Amino acid sequence: MLFFKIMAFLQGYLVLHVIGNAPERFVNMAAGRGIYIWDVEQLNQEIVVIKVFLRDIKALRHIARRTSCRFRIRQRVGLPFYWAVLRRRKALTLGAFLCLVTLFFLTSFVWVIEITGNEKLDSSHILQAAEQAGLRRGTLKWHIKPGAVEEKIIDELPMLSWSGVYIRGTKVTIEVAERIMPEDGDQQPAHIVAKKAGVIKEVLVLSGHQAVEEGDTVSVGQVLISGEIFPMADPQQPEEEDSEPEEEIKPLRYVHAMGIARARIWYEGYSEVYLVETGKRPTGRQKTRISIKFNNKEIILSGNQNQSEPFEMYESKILINKVPEWRNIALPVEFITVKYFELAEYRETRSRPAARRMAEEQAQAMAEENMSDDARIEERWMEEVETADSDKLVRVRVVIEAVEDIGMEMTFQP
Repeated sequence: MLFFKIMAFLQGYLVLHVIGNAPERFVNMAAGRGIYIWDVEQLNQEIVVIKVFLRDIKALRHIARRTSCRFRIRQRVGLPFYWAVLRRRKALTLGAFLCLVTLFFLTSFVWVIEITGNEKLDSSHILQAAEQAGLRRGTLKWHIKPGAVEEKIIDELPMLSWSGVYIRGTKVTIEVAERIMPEDGDQQPAHIVAKKAGVIKEVLVLSGHQAVEEGDTVSVGQVLISGEIFPMADPQQPEEEDSEPEEEIKPLRYVHAMGIARARIWYEGYSEVYLVETGKRPTGRQKTRISIKFNNKEIILSGNQNQSEPFEMYESKILINKVPEWRNIALPVEFITVKYFELAEYRETRSRPAARRMAEEQAQAMAEENMSDDARIEERWMEEVETADSDKLVRVRVVIEAVEDIGMEMTFQP
């Protein structure tokens, strides 16, 4: 049925009112001559509503004369009629076409440049360096080479240790990382070690010796940038087979290692949500009882005097404050504050899609708990864990791949 409606719209059809003493003869004769008629509706004995294709309108005129009927066109539907209107209104058609072309043309340019990550360096300096690489407002997007812009920014601005250029629509985001220089007094030898396990993506060495390469898997505490500088090995010196074992090579000098080591890290979160959840939760009502205890005697100052349960269901929190010692004498006096929070039973029923959404949100929040503030999320995976009791609850596992700086300083004694 849908295919027929689409074809009828493309070919064009008419809604006709057939008027006469015997309109049914008009319909029967048209059908007998192979003219397709649909949605026939009789309004009264002299008027019938029909729908026919545009190509059959000429044949219906002859049938109308043979049956002493006449028809009136009540509605024109379909692409041919819209096209005819557009042909008559050429200015409107041209304007719509030019509007679409202009919209496409304008979205091909960069109109907004955003800079993030710079705290000490002024954004104007970064924009000037990017402009030298061809990135400026009004530039065609396909003329921008993000890699060349990143290299130019690093070359022109020594204060930066890393830069990234990302094109999203008509907006370009430039992310930068400023070099962190140690204070004058902070010259103690130190390594940059991994504070998290991951796969190295890039290492930018400002001071020290690079100890890992891109693609290496590192563990917590592994040295990424060493503060020990060793002498360069001489590749031209031949090795003798019977030579004595060489002495242990000692570092030439020790430095305070500095740099950035970015790695891909995977965070995992898991959550399960019941389709029917029951339990107890606070209602918002509470009562407080304050008492003073001297040795083994307790005197209630305010609150529940008979020490009976304040609510049918409740949970309590107890706070005990002791009197400070006086001249090394501990007084056996305590002030006790007990807060009672009323609880009420509840039963909550969720649909499976709603439970899955809740489980996804909880699992994602769990996965993001240990992420650094400067972490950049690369990809997310969400999957529903099927178990034997899947008809009672929904289990969701979330894995997030992020890129972040995993380096931290660790001083050492030479």
